[in-house]
Amino acid sequence: MPLPLPDVPRKLLHTRSVRVDAYARDDDQWDLDAELIDVKGYDFPRENGTIHKMGDPVHHMHLRVTVDNDFTITAAQAAYDAAPFDENCFCIASAYQDLVGLNLLRRFRDAVKGRFGRVAGCTHLTELSYLLPTVAVQCMAGRKREERARGGEQSDKKPFELDGCHALRVDGPVAAKHYPQWYAAPQGKARQE
Repeated sequence: MPLPLPDVPRKLLHTRSVRVDAYARDDDQWDLDAELIDVKGYDFPRENGTIHKMGDPVHHMHLRVTVDNDFTITAAQAAYDAAPFDENCFCIASAYQDLVGLNLLRRFRDAVKGRFGRVAGCTHLTELSYLLPTVAVQCMAGRKREERARGGEQSDKKPFELDGCHALRVDGPVAAKHYPQWYAAPQGKARQE
């Protein structure tokens, strides 16, 4: 269900579009290709004397990471199509190769902030990287399910997605239905559904 229409007239000022595509590679690794585009809803003057036209990207950047089956980044690259300060922005792209070695499921966002926070990185590329863990989980979910089914046995290890969000809490109805082995009846005051 979409948001309701606003009850006060308004004017569009800014649009940010973010997209992440996930690919299974022939070498049993995964590519996550992320893209961020910012556009303004109005024309504005640039410092070089030109006019930046409404709808033309102010920011347009790409980030690709390759991950193995353990969610560890094995390759990374960044690229720019547009940025407000041109080469002053573009020159940081190669720094994002330092994502290599980080694991998307082990304090990834903290590690990224530590490596690329403030002047050590690009605010927008760093923000774009924060989406990668949940996209990786989505892209690998089918394969992980197939591996569990092929094994034919129930693991003694709780699936990592449990207790990762409200719907997948171990004391909720989704766990009771789909993960009965891990379901734990609510203790004390019942949660509202």
